[in-house]
Amino acid sequence: MADETFARLVVLACHDLRTPLATVGGFTKMIGRVDDLDERTAQFVELIDGATDQMRALLAQLALAARIESGRYEPVLATADTLDLVQSDDPRIRVTGSGTVVETDASAIRDALAALAVAAARHGGLGEVSWSVDGCSLELSPVTVSAGPVLTGEEPKDLGALVARIVIERLGGTLSLADETLRVTLASR
Repeated sequence: MADETFARLVVLACHDLRTPLATVGGFTKMIGRVDDLDERTAQFVELIDGATDQMRALLAQLALAARIESGRYEPVLATADTLDLVQSDDPRIRVTGSGTVVETDASAIRDALAALAVAAARHGGLGEVSWSVDGCSLELSPVTVSAGPVLTGEEPKDLGALVARIVIERLGGTLSLADETLRVTLASR
């Protein structure tokens, strides 16, 4: 099977998996609204709901990577400030610096940068990582010896990090690792 055919198969599978996942998510939310659930059942419903959200996000990442690989990705370009693109609600991610306005697929880049930061923290065993922004140049640190190969794709252990690289490069950006810093340069259109 050719790579493009396989990529289209993955996109189709991701699309088809959304329907049963939506059913599970819908019923989970309905059950969660029941007032007289015992504490343990309520915890199970909460776990199922969280896992459903995680599966949705993973399917979205996989579908995006497959669309890019099959040549069917059409970025939705909009202007965004690079400092805003690295902002996160995740308490493990700190941000400093000053950005600049770029034209990019802001949603895809925002998700990619968040995935890189989360992967750096998770695979590095760190409680906190920081983005330093200088215009189109973004630096993520610290990147530990164990997290570095995951972020560069040498060790394919994190779907989010792998898709992040694909997205950033497809949109004209670059990634490189030096010392304990991942440098991301976003394309400025």
